[in-house]
Amino acid sequence: MRELSLNVMDVAQNSVRAEADLVKITVTESDRNDLLSISIEDDGCGMTEEQVQQVIDPFFTTRTTRKVGLGVPLFKMSAEQTGGSFSISSKVGEGTTTAASYVKSHVDMTPLGDINSTVEILIRCNPDIDFVFTHTTDNGSFTLDTRELREVLGDVSLDTPDVVEWIKEFLEEQTQIIYGGADI
Repeated sequence: MRELSLNVMDVAQNSVRAEADLVKITVTESDRNDLLSISIEDDGCGMTEEQVQQVIDPFFTTRTTRKVGLGVPLFKMSAEQTGGSFSISSKVGEGTTTAASYVKSHVDMTPLGDINSTVEILIRCNPDIDFVFTHTTDNGSFTLDTRELREVLGDVSLDTPDVVEWIKEFLEEQTQIIYGGADI
């Protein structure tokens, strides 16, 4: 994939298909440590050890629309080709955690891409699922937790245009701050 945010989208969609109620997406970037790490954790149906091994095989998929499943194998490959690492752990009935770390300065480093749009789309298209997105850089950190939004919004759906616009603006504003582009 051309952007890591698309890998995040693919893995998070796996969480949605696994009937997760909560999906946690964490992105940590450090220029000081030459590191980018991404994790996607869900409370979905989980997998057996055998299924975990099948998921990292590009020639295995549970989908009926195509015969190969490239999302997780490409996520794994993109991390490992930079000298980074990849892990996936799962427990039936409890959920799955997928994590990848990257050496940012490596010539084969895939750009993160528009992670904010990925998160916004996931929330908009899955308004009944809760998402916690945390993004950290050397300059700071922020978290968007839809459970907190639900407390404030009451019966207003997360896919309401005004709410979607607020989420988009919040993500943009907070990202500027943690990249050092705005004063706190």
